[in-house]
Amino acid sequence: MDTAQEPTAQRLTERELTEREHTEPEHAERELTEREHAAREFETHRPRLFSLAYRMLGSAAEAEDAVQDAYLRWHGAEPGRVAVPGAWLAKVVTNLCLNRLGSARVQREEYFGPWIPEPVETGSGVLGPMETAEQRDAVSFAVLTLMERLSPPERAALVLRDAFDYSHRDIAGVLDCSEANARQLYRRAGQHLADGRARFTSSRAQDDELLARFLAAASGGAMDRLEQLLSEQVVVWSDGGGKASAATRPVAGRDNVVRFLVGLFSKWVNGTEISFAEVNGVPAVVGRADGELTAFGALELGEGGITGVRLVLNPDKLAFLATQLHDLSQNG
Repeated sequence: MDTAQEPTAQRLTERELTEREHTEPEHAERELTEREHAAREFETHRPRLFSLAYRMLGSAAEAEDAVQDAYLRWHGAEPGRVAVPGAWLAKVVTNLCLNRLGSARVQREEYFGPWIPEPVETGSGVLGPMETAEQRDAVSFAVLTLMERLSPPERAALVLRDAFDYSHRDIAGVLDCSEANARQLYRRAGQHLADGRARFTSSRAQDDELLARFLAAASGGAMDRLEQLLSEQVVVWSDGGGKASAATRPVAGRDNVVRFLVGLFSKWVNGTEISFAEVNGVPAVVGRADGELTAFGALELGEGGITGVRLVLNPDKLAFLATQLHDLSQNG
């Protein structure tokens, strides 16, 4: 009886093997195609997700990490189960940023010297359109620094509402709170920012002209001309992070700032190549030594002239901008 059944069992095994040879490649190919499609789908959302994460964190490096973590979660999701990928990914990135903001606040409180958000080149559109004063203001160093005062949920509500035009209902869905709570978070965030700064609007042409005059006066040691450009209460923030020579406290007052800037630029005259770029929505100065990006500077304007100067000298904070500028130069 066993002998009689052996050929039949052998034939069934061969049939199963044959079917498997045909079905397994088809299944693997189908799964690969779905994963490839999912990867391509994610890439269409990557710029928007980076823009969201950067506004939430004020750090390009941390924003890239958050977006990459979102990709891993997206890759782990079952293909076809996410009905609205853009909304799903925005919620994932927002929550990843909320988790990071707690530890980031502790790190910034312990930061050596003044903390300034990482500069990002914006002329290429990496943070979205920069056509209006409101769009440029939203990514300015002044606003991003003030946003450090907000609670993480307040910051998320403000970014989603102002930068991405989310309704309060949609914000509530992202933050898993009531619509009334989302409205309250947004209102409080707006009040905190309004209390912390005076609004001033200037044209791009005015910004370009003032930056050129500022650079000429500072680099030429023309203290009288530089003094005329500065408001009486001007402040300089210099971010070296303990890794580059910088003032460990803000330099305040016109006379102090003039002396500080003239001394600083005198060190840059020899060996530093100065050029211009659009960074965080405004024209800015970048300095290179031996081809390496070593300094970045941007102005803040008010009714009385230049009210603030932000300098980033920390090489870690210049890395993302350096890569951007290099890529732009390579692409013509």
